[in-house]
Amino acid sequence: MSRALFIHGPHDARVAPYNLREGEADETLLDVAAVGLCGSDLHYYKDGGIGSAVIAAPFVPGHEFGGYLCEDIAELGLERGALVAVDPNRGCGTCEYCHQGFPNLCPNVKFIGAPPLDGAMTERIWVPRSQIVPLPKGFTPLEAVMLEPLGVAIHAVDLAKPRLLEQVALLGCGPIGLLILQVLKAAGAGEVLAVDPLPHRRDMASRLGADWVGADVEALRAETGRKGCPLVVEATNAPEGFRDAVLAARIGGRVVMVGIPDGDSYTLPAAETRRRGLKIKFARRMGEVYPRAIELVAQRRVDVASMVTHEVGLDEAPDAFRRHAGMAPGVIKSLIHPNR
Repeated sequence: MSRALFIHGPHDARVAPYNLREGEADETLLDVAAVGLCGSDLHYYKDGGIGSAVIAAPFVPGHEFGGYLCEDIAELGLERGALVAVDPNRGCGTCEYCHQGFPNLCPNVKFIGAPPLDGAMTERIWVPRSQIVPLPKGFTPLEAVMLEPLGVAIHAVDLAKPRLLEQVALLGCGPIGLLILQVLKAAGAGEVLAVDPLPHRRDMASRLGADWVGADVEALRAETGRKGCPLVVEATNAPEGFRDAVLAARIGGRVVMVGIPDGDSYTLPAAETRRRGLKIKFARRMGEVYPRAIELVAQRRVDVASMVTHEVGLDEAPDAFRRHAGMAPGVIKSLIHPNR
């Protein structure tokens, strides 16, 4: 029998035996090499759900993962034992949104690691073969895991459409924010002003290319002569994130909201938003971005390893959730190795 980490409800994560289900005809079995602890996993842990995706029974999280094939997949040219990544998102393929090229917005989506579908914080997992992502030789389990959050960052920058050498405000320097920072630079953005309340995250942002860092949006406003930036990308977990994004934006600016707020609610100053005439977009997961994510990692244009501050086995996973929920000093990104 396998083991897995289960979230039972708010602040209740436990490792226990796991009855691996039978695979379906279109699925293949993976030995999980590593799985990332994502911000959405943390929301399930802290809040017991995200919007309508509520934990109704003990649930195995984990959608950022890579694993080793337990069989050959001839149609992909892959042999047993090959390290692969997995795209957790499976649109229905029949709705108007899928037909328009937006499987990330599919209302009938099946998403690995979102209730009621168990995720990869376990030793083995069945996944549809269509969601297997082959990797170049030499990729590591860490890099396989980080392709999914890097894909979220690529999608966010696609929505932002930074202009060449344009000044950008980046709110939030957790893993997604740090990846967005690097993708912005790769996309030709100019000065990036990064904001985060935690000193170790600001330090990492500086290491990864931020041109200025500050602890709050007021410091950013002072840095810009209180005009704000023409483009703001928000990647926090704070209910105040939307408010801060508005305050960081200059008149006529653009805002892309990427973060998921604690408690599933934002605070927003309506007058400030309206008077700026802002253009606002919301990011939802990602589109077809894995080829670009792989190239960015393979070409070393994005450093996905430096932000992984902790790697633990399955038994230490509940402590990893507690550390992230408590915003422990020095913690940015944790990887769990279920078979360690």
